[in-house]
Amino acid sequence: MKRSRIPLLTTLALLLFFYVPIIVLVIDSFNGSRFAGTWGGFSVKWYAKLLQEREIWQAVRNSMVVAVAATFCSTVIGTCAAFALHSFDTRLQRVHNMLIYTPLVVPEILMGISLLLLFIGLKIPLGLFTVFLAHVTFCISYVAMVVLARLQDFDFTLVEAAQDLGASNWICLRRIVLPLLAPGILAGALLAFTLSLDDFVITFFVAGPGATTLPVLVYSMIKHGATPVINALSTLLLAVTFAVVVIAQRLAQEKHT
Repeated sequence: MKRSRIPLLTTLALLLFFYVPIIVLVIDSFNGSRFAGTWGGFSVKWYAKLLQEREIWQAVRNSMVVAVAATFCSTVIGTCAAFALHSFDTRLQRVHNMLIYTPLVVPEILMGISLLLLFIGLKIPLGLFTVFLAHVTFCISYVAMVVLARLQDFDFTLVEAAQDLGASNWICLRRIVLPLLAPGILAGALLAFTLSLDDFVITFFVAGPGATTLPVLVYSMIKHGATPVINALSTLLLAVTFAVVVIAQRLAQEKHT
């Protein structure tokens, strides 16, 4: 009986470990007091102050612009790279796999320094463009990894059958390959978007003046002392994430029904 309770207690402990800090953060965002340990009554003044922080919204804008652009480019390039890797023979595939997956295992601080030295050597001014290039560099590997895994289970006899019936390569790609690979491509794109939006270390090295993203700004704000405005911002981001997950689940359920 005691043994059967161990997995349940372990799961409960993990859930508490993950979700209690989030719950505390949400509660503190409505705390009228500036100090987290003191409850000053229910208040939304930190949300009102958040709306007045132009620097924060500029950082949000920078993060969204970079994330959307990097996601689009890395999804296109990563998908093409996955097709190329899948078509190589065994020896070439091993070499190219090693090259494409290198950003996954290289420490972020090393990658950030390397990209910084590269941009300085090429005399590229640091700014949103260099942040965009840096994000594309590491996001490509994640997209290629996800799409390549989808390609491993792809039934290419469907393409051969379509070609036997007179379909061109373009029609096969548009009507058969891309629709069947769409879940993998979408998963890779969402992963790239999340990683780009959340990246701090690499962005910290390659961002120039006026190119502050949200993670870098939050770090600088916490460095000078955490304020309840950060709690309000985090709660809003959490609400947006939760809404996106709920909408995605609803769409998936409607698709299966």
